[in-house]
Amino acid sequence: MDLKQIIRTVPDFPKKGIMFRDITPVLADAAAFRYVIQQFLNYCKGKSINVVASAESRGFIFGSVLAYELGVSFVPLRKPGKLPYRKIRQEFQTEYSTDAFEIHEDAIKKGDKVLIVDDLIATGGTAKAAADLIEKLGGEVAGMAFLIELSFLHGRKKLEGYDVFSIVDYGSE
Repeated sequence: MDLKQIIRTVPDFPKKGIMFRDITPVLADAAAFRYVIQQFLNYCKGKSINVVASAESRGFIFGSVLAYELGVSFVPLRKPGKLPYRKIRQEFQTEYSTDAFEIHEDAIKKGDKVLIVDDLIATGGTAKAAADLIEKLGGEVAGMAFLIELSFLHGRKKLEGYDVFSIVDYGSE
């Protein structure tokens, strides 16, 4: 399936010069959405994953479905101030700003094999922050899976040592 024909490109969003890759048409197309989930499931084979963790908010869409299909737990990585229980925090740089994630301190147990899932990898800052949080709690990152990769931003460089998978690559703007 050619997902590039389904993913919408929105020029100059959120600021001039950015070509935003909108995944909502993929979500609206049942066959495309199922295809994405199946590609993620194929990637997971043989990885002994027992937790899926995803970044707020688009990552939740894919991560929660994937956790359900794998029969494992789902852990949300939230923006600051959204979690009610004791938590730890990790700040990171995005292509636009500084941001942070929080995770409940009991969300990951020592030795958990965690798959990080998000809609997009750009500079790698978001995924690296997710990995740092998981590892601080004693989890092991079993892999990272993304629908879209903006490889011209070299996000994999920040994720050296991790198993990174993406379905669609936009190699240049």
